[in-house]
Amino acid sequence: MIGKYRWRIAALLFFAGMLNYLDRAALSVVAPMLKGELHIDDAQMGFIFSSFFIGYCALCFVGGWAADRFGPKRVFAWAAGGWSIFCGLTAVITGYVQLLVFRVLFGMGEGPMGTTTNKAITNWFPREEAGRALGLTNCGQPLGAALAGPIVGLVALNFGWRISFVVIALLGLTWLAAWLLIFKDTPAQHPKVGAAERDMIQRSREEPVIEGVQEHRSLASCIFSAPVLAVATAFFCFNYVLYFFLTWLPSYLMDFQHLDVKSMSIVGVIPWLGAAVGFLGGGIATDALGKKLGSVIAARKLMLVVGLGIAAACVLLTTRVSTLGLAVTCITVSSVFLFVTPQICWSLIQDIVPRNRVGGTGGFVHLLANLAGIIAPSLTGLLVQFGGGYNVAFMVTAAVCALGMVVVIVAVRGQQARHVPSTV
Repeated sequence: MIGKYRWRIAALLFFAGMLNYLDRAALSVVAPMLKGELHIDDAQMGFIFSSFFIGYCALCFVGGWAADRFGPKRVFAWAAGGWSIFCGLTAVITGYVQLLVFRVLFGMGEGPMGTTTNKAITNWFPREEAGRALGLTNCGQPLGAALAGPIVGLVALNFGWRISFVVIALLGLTWLAAWLLIFKDTPAQHPKVGAAERDMIQRSREEPVIEGVQEHRSLASCIFSAPVLAVATAFFCFNYVLYFFLTWLPSYLMDFQHLDVKSMSIVGVIPWLGAAVGFLGGGIATDALGKKLGSVIAARKLMLVVGLGIAAACVLLTTRVSTLGLAVTCITVSSVFLFVTPQICWSLIQDIVPRNRVGGTGGFVHLLANLAGIIAPSLTGLLVQFGGGYNVAFMVTAAVCALGMVVVIVAVRGQQARHVPSTV
């Protein structure tokens, strides 16, 4: 390995993802307490969960475009400051409407995160390490969700649920200070990056294009191409399952499996640890499979199909088991295979569009994918309250996950990548 500074950047992005998902999962952990205090029912709680993604989706594409235009350092700095402040302000809410508004603003702060992370990795890592880098940095996200149970749950039990949001906000502002001190937009701008490491990253970043597609493409031609739309659909289906778990798993464990807050905080960690294994292992396995098959795109397609297919089967199986242990096992196995897929989606964007369109295209894909965050929590709340309960919600989630597998099989068929020297 030539040089190591890029892995410090990966560590920064890892902790950003951890904090991001700790922030997001916090509300779901305290939802049973909050619902009682503010007199909110399940359907209303679903709308509150979804309101975050209204703001989130609004800034996904803008954040990706801004990362291309202004660089990931400035975009991530503004985003992290925004989400930390509005997460902290959750502590002062007094009613349903106020909570809805704050969740939208909080979502706007987190909107640029995914695309800006992908842009930073595009700038800082050679192409052959993209899967590993994305797997490593993104595995911080489920670990953050895992930590939400014990950290937020125990703080809420001992000091009240409002204090937990203040603690998370302070952690976010601490990360922001580290980001401003350590990160630069490119290796060439950083005085601590050696010439060998800079050259190795630059040489590997030749422009990838798909056969039959013009090498110099507009942003519109990138985002509306069939492979990109297929990636967006697969990402949407992944996100539907993710946000179903992220928003409703604590309530499922308490309302359906009859756990108390303390037990839920411990048991709820297990699926997210499985997700971290999937994130990290999926990135390593995809890079290795690409070398063996001689095609990174074929490897990523195969891993997407396997991951989404097994995840769908395990989510559906959850409705057929009768004990807490078996239910948690099914959810955990589904999480392992489900979380193989998101870094593959991000890697495919790097593989099938020019480097100077990675941010904008990634933002568009992220926007479409995170519409699932608006749909899944609200639909689940309605299903739980009016549509047959948690088992029906699990069945719908499994069907959506299976849809993603089918789209990848059909729409990514036959794509081959070749490389041309970068003009960026």
